[in-house]
Amino acid sequence: MRALLQRVSEASVVEAGVTLGQIGRGWLVLLGVGREDTEAVAQVLAEKVVGLRCFEDADGKTNLSAEQIGAQLLVVSQFTLYADTSRGRRPGFTYAAPPEQASPLVDAFAEHLRALGFVVQTGRFGADMQVHLVNDGPFTLWLDSADLKRV
Repeated sequence: MRALLQRVSEASVVEAGVTLGQIGRGWLVLLGVGREDTEAVAQVLAEKVVGLRCFEDADGKTNLSAEQIGAQLLVVSQFTLYADTSRGRRPGFTYAAPPEQASPLVDAFAEHLRALGFVVQTGRFGADMQVHLVNDGPFTLWLDSADLKRV
């Protein structure tokens, strides 16, 4: 799995003028699922996301985790995080999991976050959505489960 984390003061996702999910302070998680990913990978990545100390403390240092600040999370599926741009001008997506594999794993990732006690909103898998955010910092991180310890 690949996750692009954006620390936000607010974020929302809209489809056809209807707000699907909206959060205040926390993480906007753009989530891509690869062909080799499993529910165990989703759990490890969820724990990593909420454990990262990327929120400012009273001294302005990034010492606090999502749990410590009561962060909310907005999870939006984004298969394009698996784009292969190594050849030509048109990205290929052969490394992205097919929808029947990816959709349940995006849901599993969100459920793992909820099980950890977080308010989690989501977009709609496969939908044409508009993501609105106020990037706090700006502060953006790239996580790839291939770089994390596997279960």
